[in-house]
Amino acid sequence: MHTVSAFVRSFALSALMLLSLSALASQNTLLVVGDSLSAAYGVPSDTAWVQLLRDRLEEQGLNWNVVNASISGETTDGGLRRLPDLLQKNQPDVVIIELGGNDGLRGFPPDVIESNLADMIEQVRDIGATPVLVGMQIPPNYGQRYTRLFADIFPNLSDRYDTPLVPFFLEGIYNEDGLMQEDGIHPTEAAQPVLLDNLWPQLEPLILDRNPSALRSDQ
Repeated sequence: MHTVSAFVRSFALSALMLLSLSALASQNTLLVVGDSLSAAYGVPSDTAWVQLLRDRLEEQGLNWNVVNASISGETTDGGLRRLPDLLQKNQPDVVIIELGGNDGLRGFPPDVIESNLADMIEQVRDIGATPVLVGMQIPPNYGQRYTRLFADIFPNLSDRYDTPLVPFFLEGIYNEDGLMQEDGIHPTEAAQPVLLDNLWPQLEPLILDRNPSALRSDQ
């Protein structure tokens, strides 16, 4: 009798382990590599756009693990150095690259910024993941030529690599009352849903493409 009971417990445990492994295998991973705009600078982390993305995916029954590897003050050079380890550790299916703003504010050469972002895109694609590039702009006081060259980095890369592009992450935020913090650089808590909505049109097709059952249920 004890032998039968032990066998049943062992079988049940094995079944639970298999179910857990199956769930992990079916879960997709989205990696966010960004700066303070994605690192919840000045806002509660549970109301920042990355957490709102997690909430939206869960509400829609989409099985995704969202890993936020964003660091305030990060540059494209720093992101490029960290990326190989992040890709190896997380094995993501989609990588959001939200970098370049700090480079621009520090006046880094546009060709260097573009080269760093291009290397990141290529590394993401080399592991079979899809990169999503998040575009930025800088204030006009940096000079017309530099601001234009900087703004052109993102569409140039999107065209070259046929990469999904969010044209301007702060669209509908930077010039709206109450949506920017006092420093004029970082969005407020109230702006976080807008950041997610700016990103979602490029992200949603990639999410649904990896969740065909959810796509069929919407049709």
